[in-house]
Amino acid sequence: MRYAPPGLCVNDFALLRDEDGTYSVLHLQGPWTAEFDHLRMETSYGRATSTDLVHWQPQGPAFGNGLPGRFDAQAVWTMHPFRYGDGMAMFYTGVSGLTSAGWPLQAVGLAYSDRTDGTGWRRHGTGPVAEADPRWYRTGEQMGWRDPFVVRDDEGDGWVMVVCASDASLPVEVSGCVALATSDDLEHWTVHPPLVSPGDVNELECPVLERLDDGSWLLLGSIGATRGFEAWTAPRLRGPWTRRGPLGPTGSYAPRVVVAPDGSRVVLHTTPRRVGLSNTGDRCRGMLAQPKSLVVQGDCAPHLEWWPGLNAWLGEETDRPALHAVGDIGISGPVEITLRTDTPDGDRSALAVGCDGKNLWVTGPDGTRLGETVLTEPAAVLRILTIGEYVEVYADNVFALTALCYSGYPARWTAVTEGHSHTIPVRPVRLPEPHRDDASAIWPGAVPQ
Repeated sequence: MRYAPPGLCVNDFALLRDEDGTYSVLHLQGPWTAEFDHLRMETSYGRATSTDLVHWQPQGPAFGNGLPGRFDAQAVWTMHPFRYGDGMAMFYTGVSGLTSAGWPLQAVGLAYSDRTDGTGWRRHGTGPVAEADPRWYRTGEQMGWRDPFVVRDDEGDGWVMVVCASDASLPVEVSGCVALATSDDLEHWTVHPPLVSPGDVNELECPVLERLDDGSWLLLGSIGATRGFEAWTAPRLRGPWTRRGPLGPTGSYAPRVVVAPDGSRVVLHTTPRRVGLSNTGDRCRGMLAQPKSLVVQGDCAPHLEWWPGLNAWLGEETDRPALHAVGDIGISGPVEITLRTDTPDGDRSALAVGCDGKNLWVTGPDGTRLGETVLTEPAAVLRILTIGEYVEVYADNVFALTALCYSGYPARWTAVTEGHSHTIPVRPVRLPEPHRDDASAIWPGAVPQ
C-alpha cells in the first residue's frame, strides 16, 4: 500500500491517467539520507504504473538533468505533466547551481511528449520559460521558484501557472506564497503578484489547483514548517481565496488529486521514513501513501476520508495478531488501544493509540508521544491503519493523525476503557509486494528474540 522504487526514497510526485485507465506516477527519487544534497540527490524522475492506485510497478527513470551549462543542469525537481493535444506537456523545476551562501537557483522549464504515459519527453529550448520577477518575489538568496502547476484559465483561452515562491515584501521566515503567471501559448509567461500570500508560512510548497464540480476552485499547499498540507477555496481562479485549514495531518505532504477507478476524487500524498528504519533515525524522504477520498461539501472545510477502494486489500476479521491491519473501535469515553507489545508475549505496550474525546495521540515504547492532535469535535469512532512502521488514525472517518514506530511485535489489538479491557477485531492488510526485501520495502517488524 506504500510505494518507493527499490532502494530509494520518494519525494514530490505527479499523477497521470491514460485512456486505458492505467495510472503513471512520476516522482523525485533519491537515497536514504537525512542530509539533503540539493544538487546531487534528485537528478531524475522515477516512474511507476498502476491500475488501482495501490499496487505500483516500477518502470525506471523517465526524465533527468539537462546538459551542462543549462538552467536544469544540476537537478530537476517537482513537475506537473498534463494532457496537451495528442500528447503531453510538462512544466518542471530546474536547478542550475547554488548561490554563494548555498541556496539553490531555481527556474521553471517546459518539456513535451508525443506519448500519454509519462515517457518520451523532449525539452522546449535550452532555457526556462518562467522565472521569479524581483518586483514581487525574492531572487538569489532565499529565493523560491519551484513546483509549477498549470491549468486552463477560467477567464479566457489561456493558461494559469502557480508556483512555490518567496514574497519579497515579507520577512523571509513568513514569505512563503503561491506565485501567479499567465500565458496564451504555454511557452511565453507573464508573472503577476502572488495569488496567495498568507504572511505566516515559511514555505508554501507543491501547490495544486483543482476545479470542482460547481466551477469553484480548490488550492492545496504544503506547509514547510508543519510538514502537513492545507486547503484554500475560491469561487474563481483569481480569488478571493479563503483559507480552510489543514487537510492532512503532520507527516503527510506533497498531495496530488486524481480521479480514482471508481470515479471519485482521491488525494495521494507522501509520508516520511527514518534513516536506518529506527525510531532514533533522522527523518528522511519516504514513500507514496495510499489514496484518501477528497470530500468538499458546500461551505464546510474540505477533508479526507477513508477511500472504499482500499477495502479490496483487507482480509476477513480476526482477533489474531497482525502487523499490517485495519481496526475500528467505537468510543464513549477515554480509551487506549494497544497495537503492538514490547516482546512477542509481552504485557507492555510498544505502540498504542489513545483518545479522550478531542485529544488524539499515538505513543511508542515507554509511552513516548509519537504524534498528537486536537479534534474539532469529540470522536465517536476511530479507524486505525498500521502498515509496518506507518500508523494512520481516522476520527469519525476523517483522516486525522499519522505516526512512525519501528518498535514492537504484533499483538491482539486491546482496548482499555475505564479499567476494562477487550479485544478489537482487525482486518489484515494484504500487501501488494509482500516479498520485497530491499531498502524501500515495508518494514517487516521486529525480529523475534
